[in-house]
Amino acid sequence: MAASPAGIRAAFQTPNVRRVLVFGAILGTLIGIQTLVLHLASDPLADVQAYYDAGARLNAGQPLYVQPASTDDAAFYRYPPLLAIVFRPLALLPFPAAAMVWEVVVIALFALTIVRLGTGGRTWLVVGMLGPPIGWSLAIGQAQVAITFLMALGAPWALAVATNIKLLPALAAIWWLGRRDWRSVRRFAAWLVGLAVVQLVLEPSGTLAFPAFVRLDQVGSVANRSPYAISPLLWAACVVVGVLVAWRLAPTRWGWPAAVALSVLATPRLLVYQISTLMAGLREPGDRADRR
Repeated sequence: MAASPAGIRAAFQTPNVRRVLVFGAILGTLIGIQTLVLHLASDPLADVQAYYDAGARLNAGQPLYVQPASTDDAAFYRYPPLLAIVFRPLALLPFPAAAMVWEVVVIALFALTIVRLGTGGRTWLVVGMLGPPIGWSLAIGQAQVAITFLMALGAPWALAVATNIKLLPALAAIWWLGRRDWRSVRRFAAWLVGLAVVQLVLEPSGTLAFPAFVRLDQVGSVANRSPYAISPLLWAACVVVGVLVAWRLAPTRWGWPAAVALSVLATPRLLVYQISTLMAGLREPGDRADRR
């Protein structure tokens, strides 16, 4: 017989389980601090270079997706045009100044994510256990921090913006589909269309080039944690199972965490820092203000 949600909550509130969770959070925090220091020393704000160079190419009237960096380089820009468009003003600054401005934005978004999720013990437990990917994201200025914030908001507009930064947040919309929340589905679709039009107007060549640019060979040779690194067929099967599980759980209290997990883990190129976005599943988007 399956355990009830109340039974699961009661199990997690037992002293022994709480001790294990607290220990995991403390250990994760310590490793996260070490990870942060390591990347600040070895490759500080490394991923900002990709966004900066993309904005600079647009400012110079160059093709967005014709770039000297290879898919394994931190400077390789693999995203929709939206982030490059946002970076155009920053790309007018020297790189160190632009990187620092962006890092301030990243830290602010991380803080706002904590506020959104709540400052109770559950949030800090999860943040602690996700310390290593969070520390890595902050150190390299990864746009994944923005993805986490937008998915923590959980509104159709926020998920649409996240989708136009990195594509796979769109999979979290299965939460609305599984709940038959057609109003949110329509709003999400409308925001996607609106953002596509904005990008087409501001960067027509890059917007038209992007669909052909997205290919599985961009997975590259990295420390890939996705099943794709073992077998593309295994990866595809895992994605199908993930979709079915998220669909089935959508009406339950586990629906939103499952949708967030699907959007994070379905990528064929899964790096550790991306796992930080799992924290967005802590709070379900439920009140009307979140559905605008």
